[in-house]
Amino acid sequence: MPSELPFKVFSGTGSRYLAKKICAKLDCELGNLNITYFSDGEFVVSYEETVRGRYVYLVQSTFPNSDNLMELLLMIDAAKRASAYKIIAVIPYFGWARQDRKDKPRVSIGAKLIADLLGAAGVDRLITMDLHADQIQGFFDVPVDHLYASTIFIPFIKSLALDNLVIASPDVGGSKRANSYAKHLGTPLVLCHKTREKANEISSMSIIGEVNNKNVILVDDMADTAGTLSKAADLMFEQGALSVRAIVTHPVMSGKAIENVMNSKLTELICTDSIPFDLSRCPKMRVISIADIFAETILSVYNNQSISSHYLL
Repeated sequence: MPSELPFKVFSGTGSRYLAKKICAKLDCELGNLNITYFSDGEFVVSYEETVRGRYVYLVQSTFPNSDNLMELLLMIDAAKRASAYKIIAVIPYFGWARQDRKDKPRVSIGAKLIADLLGAAGVDRLITMDLHADQIQGFFDVPVDHLYASTIFIPFIKSLALDNLVIASPDVGGSKRANSYAKHLGTPLVLCHKTREKANEISSMSIIGEVNNKNVILVDDMADTAGTLSKAADLMFEQGALSVRAIVTHPVMSGKAIENVMNSKLTELICTDSIPFDLSRCPKMRVISIADIFAETILSVYNNQSISSHYLL
């Protein structure tokens, strides 16, 4: 990419590892951004090069802690005040997405609040991947390019060349995503029905469908504590599954997630690098990079080209 093209890519501290991969694919340098911290934890963001009149792409997932979100908001505000032409937030993992509705009285809709904060800061466009709920796109008043990790996961699944393959959803809420995989691959669909007493704790689970003598692939948008995936894998093995792999886009991996995965019957857990994860912490995990698809989307958006070719589902 010629250096004179009027767009630049910057990143906050949390996603610099991914932004560097994206810039390598774009054949450009990662923009020079400085974050200075005060002793009380407050920080200030400053661009160390001009962004006047430029398309500015800001790569930052909003995984915990909240500093990643605050960094992104300050990056957007600083770019706006520095006269950037367009500010595009590239958020591979959009945090707070599980709070997409009022599922009980007197709770916030966190995803809508984050959308409002990004809009107030001055974002012109959002590029993200595998939102927890598709309707979150409607929380924004700017264009949202919602990418799907199936673009890289489906070729990976095909490369495994597994016989008697079955696609499964770890809960009813993810049935639409799993059904899309099953349709594309021409395989049966299995559902897990679970009940929770409170967040991150499953009280019971049952399998709807046949897994006996099958190679099962569980599909989900994220692994938080990995409790659901681990319990589903164990239950499927009890019902005669030959192998159980899990494919998740976002490796949140909080709490006892690594312990749950290692102690479960899961054969393998495959994820993307939307959130940084040290593979030495969990030998059962494998990471596939999403840098290519985000680099291609950035170029397509800049050139006003269709990105539908990047969608498999």
